Amino acid sequence: MVQQTAMDETSRPQSIVAVEGVMKRFGRFTALNDINLSVRAGEKIVLCGPSGSGKSTLIRCINHIEKHDAGRIVVDGVELTDRMGDINNVRREVGMVFQSFNLFPHLSIVENCMLAPMKVRGLSRAEAHERALGFLRKVRIHDQANKYPGQLSGGQQQRVAIARALCMQPKIMLFDEPTSALDPEMVKEVLDIMVELARDGMTMVCVTHEMGFAREVADRVVFMDRGAIVEEADPETFFRAPSTERARDFLGQIIH
Repeated sequence: MVQQTAMDETSRPQSIVAVEGVMKRFGRFTALNDINLSVRAGEKIVLCGPSGSGKSTLIRCINHIEKHDAGRIVVDGVELTDRMGDINNVRREVGMVFQSFNLFPHLSIVENCMLAPMKVRGLSRAEAHERALGFLRKVRIHDQANKYPGQLSGGQQQRVAIARALCMQPKIMLFDEPTSALDPEMVKEVLDIMVELARDGMTMVCVTHEMGFAREVADRVVFMDRGAIVEEADPETFFRAPSTERARDFLGQIIH
């Protein structure tokens, strides 16, 4: 029996993201306290919890937008340190989509998507243009390629932001509440794209309050509160029978 367990361990996919004992402080405020989280390649993780629980801080630490104060973060075999070489190596493989779209207003939609592949991946303008149109087509907005961000709706701009991240062909996608700034009728068009990415096998870590999305897509739901991971489980278990009173209170407030 012990031998079988050992075989299972060795055959298990290796973590593509490993967060070990991570702490993050802002002055006297502890935003993250001893966070441990492992994400396997192809896994879809949804981070949820009340505002101020540390979800966005955690996801920003994984991309080193925020620097953690203690512990280790290893992404695709590279430990995040103060070395810019390590940070840049991680950012090449990690796409991130924020609440705000962060598109360059003076560049067309297709040019927004071409910029990073040309500057970071070294693609020619023609190669970058072809790749950009391909991913704009994937998010069903290629017909807007020559417009400017200000000419698009919020939902359309967020789909462009997703396409722009995908143009770097990342191994991991991080989403920081990508629908929270959208009007309700625009939320579904963005979530539909995220569902498709999940079905395509993309490794995803998503901060979201969209519990329907979590039920449909997540392999694991990670519930955070006050800078700590309180509970993590598969969606069926988390939504049907959460093990902590804090998670039960949270779900009671957002699911009616």
